[in-house]
Amino acid sequence: QRMNIFAPEALCEGGKLPRVPIFMPTLAGGYMPAPLAEPGVSFFSPNEKNSLFRALEHGYVVACPALRGRIRPYGKAPACIVDYKAAVRFLRHFSDLLPGDTEKIVTSGTSAGGALSALMGATGNHGDYEEFLSQIGAFEERDDVFAASCYCPITNLDNADMAYEWQFSQIYEYDSWKMSFENGKPVHTPVHGAMPENRIKASKELSQLFPEYVNSLDLRGESSLVLDQYGNGSFKDHIKHLVLKSAQAEMASGRPFERPAWLSENDIDFLEYAKAVTRMKSAPAFDDLALSSPENNLFGTEDLHARHFTSYSHDSSESGGELADSLSVRLLNPMGFIGDPGATCAKHWRIRHGTADRDTSLAISAILDLKLRSSGASVDYHLPWNVPHSGDYDLEELFSWIDVACQ
Repeated sequence: QRMNIFAPEALCEGGKLPRVPIFMPTLAGGYMPAPLAEPGVSFFSPNEKNSLFRALEHGYVVACPALRGRIRPYGKAPACIVDYKAAVRFLRHFSDLLPGDTEKIVTSGTSAGGALSALMGATGNHGDYEEFLSQIGAFEERDDVFAASCYCPITNLDNADMAYEWQFSQIYEYDSWKMSFENGKPVHTPVHGAMPENRIKASKELSQLFPEYVNSLDLRGESSLVLDQYGNGSFKDHIKHLVLKSAQAEMASGRPFERPAWLSENDIDFLEYAKAVTRMKSAPAFDDLALSSPENNLFGTEDLHARHFTSYSHDSSESGGELADSLSVRLLNPMGFIGDPGATCAKHWRIRHGTADRDTSLAISAILDLKLRSSGASVDYHLPWNVPHSGDYDLEELFSWIDVACQ
C-alpha cells in the first residue's frame, strides 16, 4: 500500500499547483507484484528513459502505485486491480493537497499491466469491488479514470485460450524460452517444442469453441462480425484487415519495408501469417491443464498455489485442480463491465497490440476495441507493424493523444 507521486519542479513554484493530467502507469508484468517505480531507465529499452521520466518531462504529474501480484498469500485475484483502484481513491481523497487533476487520471500498462489499465477503464465505481476495497481500508471515493492506455493487454482470460487456438489453429509446434540467471543477470534460452496428442486435442476443441463466443458478443464493424463453425467469416476478415492496414501504414511511413510472403496487396494468408509469427504457448495457453501457467497462479488462494478458471480446463485437468470462484474470474475481465450501468467507463481509450505479438491472440484486443466502440467510448486502436509483445515504444504519440483528449 505505497505509491510514489512526482511532479515537474516548475509546477511547484509559486505556491499554486496547476491542474495538469495525472499519468498513472503500472509496471505489472506476468501478474507479478508491480514495483514501486521511479523515473529512470526503461524496462523495455535500458538505454532509454522510462515512461515516468518521459511523462514528467512532458509536464504531467506521475503517480505510480505498488500493486500486489500473484505471490501467496497476499496477491491472488482480485488484489492487483483492488490496489489500483485504492490508489485512485487515495489521490481523490487528498486532491486538495496533491498536484494534478484527479478528473484527468490516465492509467497505462503493458501485458498484465495493460490488462489492469483496461480494468481501470472499464470498471470505475462498480459495486462488485467494494467489499475488497473495504477490506484493505480504501477511502470511500470514486475510482473511475479519465482514460486508459493499454499495450498488448493479457486480458479476457476466461476466453483467451479459445482465441489463441483460433489464431494458431493447425500449428502444433511452439517456440518459447526459459529464463535462468548467470552472475545475477537473466539469460533467455530458446526452447522449441512439439505439442503432445492431448494438447493437440485441446487446441482443436478450443478453436472450435471460439466461434460461439464471438457470435454471442453481437460485434459490429460496418456490419455484423461473426464466425462460422470452421472459424471463418466476417470477424476473421476484420482481423485480417487490421493486419493489412498495419502493413499499409508501415509502407506509407517511408521506412524500409520487406514484404512477407503471406502479404499481398489487398489480403493476407492468415494461416501463413500465424506460422510466421510462430506459436509461443502450448494449448491451453492460459488455463494450463497442469496448473502451471502464471494465470493459474493468479487465481489461486492463500492455501492453493493455483486454480483453473475455465470450465474446459477444469473438466480436462491433468492435476485434478479446483475451479476458481466465478466472482474472482469476473473481477479480472473488463468485458463483463463494458455497458454495465453500474460501471463508469473511461471515455478515452488507446490500445496497441503489435502484429508480431505471440503472447495472446490479436482477437482479444480487437474484441475489446469493438465492445468499447459499441458502448460509445472513443477508442484509438492500432496494430503496430512487426512489433512483438512490448510497450512504451511510442510515448510521444501517447502523450499527444492524452493532450488532445484532455482538451
